[in-house]
Formats: sequence, C-alpha cells, structure tokens
Amino acid sequence: MSVLELLKLLRKREITPYELILEYIKVIEEKENVYNAFINVYKEDAIKRALELSKANPEEYLLYGIPIAVKDNLAVENMELTCGSRILLGFKSPYSATAVKRLINEGAIIIGKTNLDEFGMGCSTEFSYFGPTKNAINPEYVAGGSSGGSAVAVKIGECAISLGSDTGGSIRQPSAFNGLVGLKPTYGRVSRYGLVAFASSLDQIGPIGLNVKDVAYIWTIISGYDPKDSTSVNIQVEKFDEIFKFKKYKIGVPRDIITDDVDKEIKEGFEYAIKKLTDMGHIVEDIKLNYWKYALSVYHIISSSEASSNLLRYDGIRYGYRADGKDLIEIYFQTRSEGFGEEVKRRILIGTFCLSYGYYDEYYIKASKVRRLLKEDFINAFKNVDVIITPTVPTFPWKIGERIDDPMKMYLADIYTVLANLVGIPAISVPIQKASNGFYINLQIMGNYFREADIFDLAEQIFYGNNSI
Repeated sequence: MSVLELLKLLRKREITPYELILEYIKVIEEKENVYNAFINVYKEDAIKRALELSKANPEEYLLYGIPIAVKDNLAVENMELTCGSRILLGFKSPYSATAVKRLINEGAIIIGKTNLDEFGMGCSTEFSYFGPTKNAINPEYVAGGSSGGSAVAVKIGECAISLGSDTGGSIRQPSAFNGLVGLKPTYGRVSRYGLVAFASSLDQIGPIGLNVKDVAYIWTIISGYDPKDSTSVNIQVEKFDEIFKFKKYKIGVPRDIITDDVDKEIKEGFEYAIKKLTDMGHIVEDIKLNYWKYALSVYHIISSSEASSNLLRYDGIRYGYRADGKDLIEIYFQTRSEGFGEEVKRRILIGTFCLSYGYYDEYYIKASKVRRLLKEDFINAFKNVDVIITPTVPTFPWKIGERIDDPMKMYLADIYTVLANLVGIPAISVPIQKASNGFYINLQIMGNYFREADIFDLAEQIFYGNNSI
C-alpha cells in the first residue's frame, strides 16, 4: 500500500501507527532471511515510537506513523552506522542526518537501516560485509546498487518507502531492477549533512517508492536549505499539490546514446515509450550530447579520487573496527587492510593513482575538464527542451555472482545514470513496461536544475502502475 493511501487510513483512525508497525515487522520476520534487505532492524524502538504517535493528533504530522527504512550510510541518532563495512562495526551515530530528522519531525517511524554496497561503492549490493541483498522479483538475481536494500525493502513490503543515496545511479538503478520509482534530486536540493561521503561532488539523498506520488511527497519534505551543508541551495521547494499539472513537454532524445550493447527488449520498450509520449501530445525531438561516451570514465576517475580522500578518516583510532599492531603505522595498515572490502580497496587505489604526482594532470584534471564540457552539453540542450529521456539501465539484472570478478562489465550498468550526477541535474527512474522475463523496462527522465516538478509530472503520466504502455 502506498504512503498516501496509508496516511488516509491513519488520519481516519481506521488503523493506528502501532497496528501498522506490527504489520510491517511481521513482513520483515517472514521475508528478511531470504532477501537480506536490512543490516539492522529496530523493532523495539519502532514500536515505542508508534505507541507515542498513537496518542498524538495525526493532522499535526505530514508522515504520521509511516514506517520508513534508511540506507545505512545515513546517520540516525543512537542507531548503528556501518556503511555496509567491517571498518565501522559497532559505531553508533550521535546525531541524525538532516533528511532523516525532517522525516522524523513529521511523524515517520524509522524501522531499520538497509543494506548497501560498502560505502556506496558498487551497483549490485553484493559488496557488503553483511552479504548480498537479493532481487525482490527474483532472488537469484542482484538487487542493483548501491541502495539495493532500500529498494528491496520497499518492493517486498518491509517498509512503506525508503531513503537511499545516489552517487552515480545508486537510487535509480536498484529502483529499475526492482520495478520501483527512484529519484536523484538536483545537487544541493537535499542536505547531505549526516550522509557518509563517498564522492562529495556527486552524492545526493533521495527517496525510493512504489509510485511517483509517494516519491514526490517525500521529496517535498526532505528538500530545502540547510545551513549545516555548505552545498545546500536556498531555492523554494514546490508544494506537493503544485507538482502534478499534466503539462505537455518538449522532450529531448539523445538517440546515439542507445548503442548495440543495450538489451533488445529495453531498446524496443524505449522506442515504444517515445511513440506513446508523442501520442500523448508531447513534442519529442532528437538532441546531440557530444561528450556522453566519456561520462563513465570521467565518473570513475572523479568518484574514486574523491573517495580515496574521504576514506582517509577510517584509521581504527577514532571509531569502528581496530586491528592489532605493534605501532601506529601497523595499526593503520592492518585496520584498513582488514576493514575494507575488495571493491573499496580497488577504488581507493584508482583514486590515489589518479591524484598522485605525475598523473594528476593526466587523469583528474582532464576528467574535470570533460565534466565541464558535459555540463555545457546539457545546459545547451535545456535551452531547447524541457526534459531529456534515456533508458535507466542498458540491461536487466544479472545473477548473483555472475559479474563479481568482472568489474568493468558491472560498471556499465551505470552508463546512463552517471550523467545526471556529473552534471548535477535531477533525474528519476520510472517503470513503464513489464518485460518478458518478469523484470521491468524503465525510463530515466532528466530535468533542468531544480525542475524536479517537471520530471515528476511527466513520470506520473507514463508510470506503469497508472497506465500500462
């Protein structure tokens, strides 16, 4: 059941927050052993919070009694914050992330912390110290990542909606793999305060939900200026009832982005979506993005470089896991060797190499220049169109373990999603068709800066759950 449907029942007192949370806990107890969506579930805290809310006035809260799951790289006060890593085992956050606090202040119940690729580095949720999360549609397949736990928890009914983080597609890709709606907001729209940094110039927090309206509703609550985040932008956020106008849009399609590597059924679904949008009265025209083919390489150079710097703080001294050693250098060495997983080590090494003397100009500076050119590409495109569409992913999910030894093949799953992160624009993934294999064909809609309302409006018009195309 959707967030908005649950709120109607809760406000009419047809169900209490206590009764509702017990239903979700029951689902977790039945399904969690199969899917592994959560790292930690806080049943007692959730029940206590639900009982408190049951005595309150539902009209005073925008999210009265709604059970929400939070990706475990977001701080929640007095809850463990592991980032899916051994190196943070046992660490409890002394404060809550701004986005989380805004949900709690509106009556949400945080039911647990969801599984993820370690520190958000991965696109399958196989690179977690706590084991892989399994796809909600077929548990033999990957859930996508890095917010795989947040996506699966929503799909199998372990929570009403969830928060994830998106650095190169980590919300949109698992949403696509599990037939959900996932949003990466404009960079600076949602405060990053309390989000454990992977790549600071790319990271954004966003919701994953069953439908477009739920995601839009949560976005209106978590968005807005925060003085605790130096990258937060003070631009007015649209109210929920101002978003869905069912307007006609000018839609840009970068057709040369659809290469031979794209699955045939996804390609056909994308072309049919274009036809359907045209039939709806939208204007669809081809556009040219000159630098898109370099985006994945640029993304990995920049994100790995930023990660190698951000992850320096995990030394075994201040918090989390600490290995034994005869001196400080050995403690550092052993802690990081034992505490980090293989994918995190790989990216730290790539990033350190790209920032090292003699290679900084060759890799990091060049990548930054191409990023700027890519941004100019999009700025020019948005002079003529309102939104830009692509498939969310080029392929369907793969079997667990199938690509774990082939990182380059796995990275290709993000080829379309990294664009929005590098440029900083909002993007949403929305399921538009059921595929013959049981998974979904999804559309990525990218909007101009701070124009989330446009992509919500268009996504609602073509969402599979509303009107199968």
